[in-house]
Order: sequence, then structure tokens, then C-alpha cells
Amino acid sequence: MRKLFIIAALAALTLPSLASAASDSERTVTGAAIGAGAGAVVAGPVGAVVGGTAGAVVGGPRVSRSYRTCWRDRYGHRHCRWR
Repeated sequence: MRKLFIIAALAALTLPSLASAASDSERTVTGAAIGAGAGAVVAGPVGAVVGGTAGAVVGGPRVSRSYRTCWRDRYGHRHCRWR
């Protein structure tokens, strides 16, 4: 039973990330991880699979902090570069 849980959790985390686009992969992986964790707590191994799938479809929060980098030069002027 424990092996089934581990296999289901890994499948729920890896399969959606392989099928997603590159720009949405961060949200897909975080959504799958949150969904699998919540589903495992509520309903065990079956809940982990269902929660991981639902979380991958819905998506999760963005983990990266910012899309731009800002700094101040020696004169105190602020400069920003978008990533």
C-alpha cells in the first residue's frame, strides 16, 4: 500500500509537468504538488492521484519572486531590467 502511494504521488507530480507548456510548467508543478499533498491527507493514495491531477489542471501559485531585477547606480538612480 505504501509503494502504491509513492508511485501514485510521483506520477501525479511528473506526468502533468511533461505535458505542459514551458511557460506554465511552474504553475502546473506547484499545483500538482499542492493538490497531491492535500489529496493524500484527505483520502490517501487515491486522493493523492486525484488531487495531483486536479491541481495540475487548475494550477498553483507562482514561486518566482519577480520578473524584473532593479538596482541603484552610484548616483542613486534606479534601473530595472525585465527578465
